[in-house]
Amino acid sequence: MPKGPQGQKRPADVIGCAVTVAQIATGEIEERVKEKSGRTKSGKAGSAARNKTLTAEERSEIAKLAAEVRWKNDT
Repeated sequence: MPKGPQGQKRPADVIGCAVTVAQIATGEIEERVKEKSGRTKSGKAGSAARNKTLTAEERSEIAKLAAEVRWKNDT
């Protein structure tokens, strides 16, 4: 069974998917949304903290290195 964008189980066929969407829209069934993991939350918090401590030049240098590596692996 395929999964939705937040890990929900959804029917694979078109008719089944349409029926599920209609049931959610009418409130017949309740859609369960998966809560984000602690890793996602801490990763975003760590990124924000790192962004505050780095200077603009340091961030630029990191971005340049990342771009070089990205383009180097493309060939």
